[in-house]
Amino acid sequence: MVVSPKPLGEASIARVPIALGPRSYDIVIGAGLLGQPQHWPELAGAQTAVVVSNPTVAAYHADALTASLKQRYARCLRVDIADGEQHKNWASIDAITSLMLRMACDRRTTLFALGGGVVGDVTGFAAACYMRGVPLVQVPTTLLAQVDSSVGGKTGINHALGKNMIGAFHQPMAVVCDLDTLNTLPEREYRSGLAEVIKYGVIADSEFLVWLEANMPALLRRDRRALTHAVRRSCELKAAVVASDERETGLRATLNLGHTFAHAIEAEMGYGAWLHGEAVACGMVLASSLSVSLGLVSQAFAQRVKSLIVQVGLPVVPPTMSWAQWASWMRVDKKADAGVIQYVVIDAPGRASVRAVPDALVATVIADASGG
Repeated sequence: MVVSPKPLGEASIARVPIALGPRSYDIVIGAGLLGQPQHWPELAGAQTAVVVSNPTVAAYHADALTASLKQRYARCLRVDIADGEQHKNWASIDAITSLMLRMACDRRTTLFALGGGVVGDVTGFAAACYMRGVPLVQVPTTLLAQVDSSVGGKTGINHALGKNMIGAFHQPMAVVCDLDTLNTLPEREYRSGLAEVIKYGVIADSEFLVWLEANMPALLRRDRRALTHAVRRSCELKAAVVASDERETGLRATLNLGHTFAHAIEAEMGYGAWLHGEAVACGMVLASSLSVSLGLVSQAFAQRVKSLIVQVGLPVVPPTMSWAQWASWMRVDKKADAGVIQYVVIDAPGRASVRAVPDALVATVIADASGG
């Protein structure tokens, strides 16, 4: 699906609407937004705000967000959960809900998720569960979260037997993307986020892919203008998909290019050993090769995808795993149907679909990529 980008102009604040009827909201993108609540969307009235973060992010950004929230809320609480993918679990949900119960938070209490994908997913799931649903605002501080995980209402936690297998759809009231928060993002985390940006060009907008090839050096320098365009365009593309398929019954599943492989890597290696974007990058290389094997795209196109990922410094060679290990994890992927593994494949530059593929062909693609 190609959605024409809006002109960038010189505006410091960009707004990308998510059209979901009564659940519609805006993604607001700009620099310094944590300290400029006047640019945030209107939020439903409530007495209490709860900021959920982790110690690393909170040390940089919690004070600025809290100061802004105190202009709107009579009471502002904070709870930090442990940092890392391995803490995307029930213990983190318990930490949030226990605080809210101790502090007698009501069903209008608004949760603010200040952090990356783990904080956003955990906080969103807590918001979906507490009193069967309370308001949520996503305040993503990583590139990956700003362009992907904070948008669209998918929330959840991991399980030892599968990644993101426990969760709920719970749309936020708003997503506030402060580009200044990316200044404190470690280089490895920043590059990991670029994997999800590349994904949008591969599956949804071939012109954006060309732009990424031309502007990747600027993005790697964190050039503000290039970064603004990349975040905004990624959000526009995801917004269009979410609006047409909120519950991931069809088109939205294509946003998971490479993720069937990636989730297997993360689960087998141990959550946190590979960053999510690193696993997705490797998964996209495998998905591109699989698409070539199916006769859908050319080897030259697959090489373009791989070259862009190599330029970012992300992994393209999968870890050593037997086919039995790969298959056991991929059969519990959410796209699996009656035990049959489903893969997102590239039908053409800028277009993707989901389909079943013979195990033998997938095993060959993985073996070839591993050098086996």
